[in-house]
This record gives sequence, C-alpha cells and structure tokens, in this order.
Amino acid sequence: MDSAAEPIKIESVSVGAGSMRFFRFGRGEKTLVILPGLSVQSVIGAAEAIAAAYQSLTDRFTVFVFDRRSELPPVYPIRDMARDTAAAFRALGLKDVCLFGASQGGMIALVLALEYPELVGRMALGSSSAHVQPEQFRQLERWIGLAKQGARRELYLAFGRAIYPPAVFEQCRDQLLAAADAVTEEDLARFVILAEGTRGFDVSDRLSGIQCPVLALGVYEDGVLDSDATMEIAEKLDHRPDFKLYLYVGYGHAAYDTAPDYRERLLRFFLS
Repeated sequence: MDSAAEPIKIESVSVGAGSMRFFRFGRGEKTLVILPGLSVQSVIGAAEAIAAAYQSLTDRFTVFVFDRRSELPPVYPIRDMARDTAAAFRALGLKDVCLFGASQGGMIALVLALEYPELVGRMALGSSSAHVQPEQFRQLERWIGLAKQGARRELYLAFGRAIYPPAVFEQCRDQLLAAADAVTEEDLARFVILAEGTRGFDVSDRLSGIQCPVLALGVYEDGVLDSDATMEIAEKLDHRPDFKLYLYVGYGHAAYDTAPDYRERLLRFFLS
C-alpha cells in the first residue's frame, strides 16, 4: 500500500505552555519537516491531501507536517512560533532535518535555522520573507480586517485571489466558498493572531548566520509578499556556494501548491 493511501493519524506533542498537532507519512530514512503557510483553517484538515501531494518523496523521507500551537496567546510573533516548533522537534527527537517552510512557515524556518541550528540540516524556503516590510504586510492587513468582521466568504475569496493566478482562482472559487462556510469564530480569531504575528518580522540582518545549505523558491507574480522578499534573501546569501535560488513565472504566491515540478526541486535539493 502506498504511504499516501494509508490513514493519516493526527498526533499531538507538548510544547511547554501548550501543545502542537502534527501528522507524519512516508517511510524513508531521511526526515523532512514541512511548516505550512498561514491559513484560515488548520492544515490538519488537509492531511490526506498533503500526503498525496508529497507522495513522490515518501520513498526517501519520513515527512512530518506541523500545525501552529493549539493554545494561542493573544500575541504570538514568529519567534515564539519558532520556539514552540523547536520544542516539538526536541520532544520528538528530530534534529538535522530537511526543513521546508512555505510563506509564514518559511519565516519560522529561518528563525529555527538561526537560533536552533542543530535542528536544521538543509532548508528550503517557498515564497517567504526575511523582512516583512509595511507595504508587504498590507495584504495581510486586508485579510485581518475581513476576519475581524466575520466576512468568511470575502476572506476566502480575497485569500484565493492573492495566492493563486487568475485561472487557478476561478477553478477553485466554488471550493473556496464551500470551505468558507465551514469556518468557525474560533478559526477567525486564531487566524487574526497568527497573521498579526507576522507584522514587523525581520531577520534580514542575521541571514549570514545561517549555517545550513539554503534553497529559496520565489515567484515573480507574488501577490502576497512580492518577489522582492525572495530577492532580499538571495542578495544576502547568493555569495555562498550552498545557496540556490529559483524564481517561478506565472504560478502566484502558492507556487508550492500549483507548480508541477515543485516537489521535484525540493527532492533534488534535499538529496544533493
């Protein structure tokens, strides 16, 4: 039986003041950890779809996918998200992992690589940023405003328009609206806290301290953080022989979900 077809068990690990849910799949000797981007609903609900999407990696890797902490404080910046994620790694005995962080997950990955270097062996960043400048936060501010108003459908449509190219958005419109109708007040409150946690994030002056090989995957038409966010990372690291950069054209911010060769690029990097 393919590992992607096996039932996915949702697990939980203590992270000090709270707990963090995660799931795993695959039976490879190497460990890959995926830190997903910001979402309105928990990534845990998409466990089966994520396992299917990454099926091509499961012969080589055992894959862990982590949610954010279950019990959120009123203010929860990226550095605290990274601290709790590091606690989850340690509780599970994970170290020297291949780490892929998408969007906000990439920001968490950057802090892990800087402050907990023993945990990260190789790191790939997808449509992420080392420095969320005010103009790059405006898209998130719009989402936060809609979430605070309880405008579920408007939030999901705005989210979809920002992360997908137009053709993909139109294909997903009905699916997005159906998902929006299942969003709870708790989901919205959680989303606001997590989105606000990205405000003012900046480790750009510390990037030279990263000790592991890095792959930065960006998109020219990034409607969330702008391609400049990926290029800023590249400008700080492109002198290093263990740094790789690739920019997609035409796939939107969520190229990690839509580009057909994305997983293959990750595989080549993590096995190189």
